[in-house]
Amino acid sequence: MREYVSLNMNKDFRRAYYRGKSFVSSAIVVYLVKNRENKCRVGITTGKKIGCAVERNRARRRIRAAFDELYKSERVKDGLRGFDVVIVARHKATILKSTEIRQQLCDIWGKSGIL
Repeated sequence: MREYVSLNMNKDFRRAYYRGKSFVSSAIVVYLVKNRENKCRVGITTGKKIGCAVERNRARRRIRAAFDELYKSERVKDGLRGFDVVIVARHKATILKSTEIRQQLCDIWGKSGIL
């Protein structure tokens, strides 16, 4: 069972895009913005430029698997408490494996000060 909440509302995504801090890697872009709750909320998006629906869904599954694996660690869980996280897939996310995406997420968490 997940210990974080999914972002569903368009206004939450827009708030992350406009007010959040962005971190870029070759396969993903991560937006971090504080929320008023004491829990982590996560949203994963893919644009139509990524490819057909099958490729977009595959990219989302791989990103979700990488995020779930990282979120199990206590340091990441405590660091992300109180944040909205929006992860945007880039074209390279369709060809990378979840372990490679997880490594990029680790690098981004290091840059952002979460780890």
